[in-house]
Amino acid sequence: MAESSSSSSGMRRKPRQARSQERVSRILDVAEELFIVEGYTATTTNAIATRAQVPIGSLYQFFPDKTAILKAIALRYGELLHQKFAAFDGVELAKLPLSTYVEKLIDTADQFFTDNPGYHAIFMEVQGTIPELEEIEEAADAQLIQDLLTSLSQRDSTLEPADYEAIAFVLVKAIGMLLWLSLSQEIRLRQRLVAETKRFTLNYLQSYFPSDSLPATTEAD
Repeated sequence: MAESSSSSSGMRRKPRQARSQERVSRILDVAEELFIVEGYTATTTNAIATRAQVPIGSLYQFFPDKTAILKAIALRYGELLHQKFAAFDGVELAKLPLSTYVEKLIDTADQFFTDNPGYHAIFMEVQGTIPELEEIEEAADAQLIQDLLTSLSQRDSTLEPADYEAIAFVLVKAIGMLLWLSLSQEIRLRQRLVAETKRFTLNYLQSYFPSDSLPATTEAD
């Protein structure tokens, strides 16, 4: 099967064959590691190809330059985070007490940053210097907003669509910024900031879903 074009990701061609997909995945894995350890600026495409054990010509078949590799890594991060947040669309999660829902929401986001240290390490270096990355980030946030919008509407269907959109927008931007800032702090402060993010989120959501903050009642036997 032929490989198709993928201009939106910055790639020359998107791999369709299993062998090519594995090669591209290896290139991205190696590039991510080098960007973390050596820095994005100091890393070269030759170094990436050498470490990934692929001919430099094969790398250029898929990626025209180092920026395209970085964009592909950014898109991979965004898709991974979307997959994690999409789980909150489930009806079962919508039935959880609001405090438990918030715990799971923030823990999911924080675990993503813990499991993917390159997200902070790489983008701290390049933030503000590559406009295309800002576009990718905005698109990723838009997807997360849609994920949370759907999840919140399953908790309570009485609000207006514009309310769910606004609430989801605030949560994605605020949670993302707070957790991002926490990553550059020493561990004890980071843990405190994660806890404060949970407090903020719960208090904010309780203002829209007050009945969720009340303990469930059961009839006496």
